[in-house]
Amino acid sequence: QVQLVESGGGSVQAGGSLRLSCAASGYTYSTYCMGWFRQAPGKKREGVAVISTGSISTYSVDSVKGRFTISRDNAKNTLYLQMNSLKVEDSAMYYCAAAYCPQGDWGTRPPFEGYGYWGQGTQVTVFS
Repeated sequence: QVQLVESGGGSVQAGGSLRLSCAASGYTYSTYCMGWFRQAPGKKREGVAVISTGSISTYSVDSVKGRFTISRDNAKNTLYLQMNSLKVEDSAMYYCAAAYCPQGDWGTRPPFEGYGYWGQGTQVTVFS
């Protein structure tokens, strides 16, 4: 079955950096779009960034543009999120997610919809 395991979270001072990883298994990784989502206490889960199957296309929310970079290595079945210039408001549980993306699927639906497979999350805490 689909398994997604996040790692790389931790506590960091504002302005610092973290790199999250998500190891995928149990499916044909290269045929799935991948994404990062986050949820802070008392808030709804929100999409952070998503990436197409071949890394040609990415999309990220305005609040992280210029600071976060999503990438993937299909040879290693791994998804990454490089987070720089972290802010206190970036503190949240970060989740990796997967959505089946047949050829031509990218762009046919809102960027953060359709993600049905989820990891258990990794905590990111940014302190001032």
